[in-house]
Amino acid sequence: MVCGLTVNWATSARYVGVYLESSSTFQCSFQSNKAEFYKAFNCVFGKTGRVASEEVIFALIKSKCLPILLYGTEACPVNSAARHSLQFALNRALFKIFGALSKDTYQDICKYFGIWTVEEQISARKSKFNLRYCASENAVCRTISKVR
Repeated sequence: MVCGLTVNWATSARYVGVYLESSSTFQCSFQSNKAEFYKAFNCVFGKTGRVASEEVIFALIKSKCLPILLYGTEACPVNSAARHSLQFALNRALFKIFGALSKDTYQDICKYFGIWTVEEQISARKSKFNLRYCASENAVCRTISKVR
């Protein structure tokens, strides 16, 4: 209790759209990212369906849905289980478009349409974030980047 009011016990907290998990190490949850990605993908695919070409559908996925899926991955640690889970979400979207295919076929389709694997996208986002962070004029950011 604090000031006579009960404090709710929580295993996660949302901060700037990122869910921080209670753990012995710094950890984030991307389950809400996946749910919002599915919602955005179903909206895009529901509106375009079989009417639009694959190029249009993939351009919409790349510009509207993938940023939702990958939100916060540049600043949070992403373990291999989370990366596989995020990649699975992307593969499910491809499954809905093309039907059942092999994992290698999904990768070939992504390469053809200019969509990197989730691991490659996370790596690129982290690199871009670190460059911007180190170049920041903020005194705290400069101090922390010197310590690293």
